[in-house]
Formats: sequence, structure tokens, C-alpha cells
Amino acid sequence: VQLQAFGGGSVQAGGSLRLSCTASGITFRNYVMGWFRQAPGKEREFVAAVRQSAGSKAYADSVKGRFTISRDNAKATVTLQMNSLKLEDTAEYYCAATTKILTRQASLYDYWGQGTLVTVSS
Repeated sequence: VQLQAFGGGSVQAGGSLRLSCTASGITFRNYVMGWFRQAPGKEREFVAAVRQSAGSKAYADSVKGRFTISRDNAKATVTLQMNSLKLEDTAEYYCAATTKILTRQASLYDYWGQGTLVTVSS
């Protein structure tokens, strides 16, 4: 199983970035897909998640209205569109997969990708 995240980079506050995560080795359409992030010196936190059919999504309050999660089951890809980025969005971003419920709990995710770094500057 491999989850490969990409799209991170450096951006000024107020700007946008689009993260993508491509999965292999799993039946992608059977998995809830999530994004988490971890800032230096902080614990990993939930960002967003989307159900298998993309019918239901969940967002952390801190990103609601600015970030949008989407998925393409045909391409086994989940995307996180990040707009109006703030300094506090700076973190390593991880995608994750679970066959369980739409959840914000990192411990319930079965597979994790490597991180992609997002740096927001003033």
C-alpha cells in the first residue's frame, strides 16, 4: 500500500495551494480519505476527510470555508484545495486512508502517506 502526497510548497499568506494524494495497493473507492497536518512542536491534527462516495465531508473548524477536500475514485486520488492560507496553516500535511467511518481520529486510519510540507509566510 502506498499513499503518495505532493503539491506542498511555499506561499504567501492569502495565497492558495493544491495538495494531491495518489493511492496504490488498495481498492480506493472502499476507503474514507483524510488529510492531517503537523506543525513543528505540535501534535498531528485533523484537517479534512471525505467518505467513499464523496457524499459526506468533514472539516476542522480552523479550515472550514477555506479548504475543500475532493476525490476522484477513477484516479485513486484525493485532493485538498487550500485557499486564503494563513501563517498558522504552516505544517507537514499527510493523507490517510481508513475503511472505517468518516472520522477525525488519526488512530482510526489504517494507512498513511509521507508528508508534504506547506510553508506560509507573511
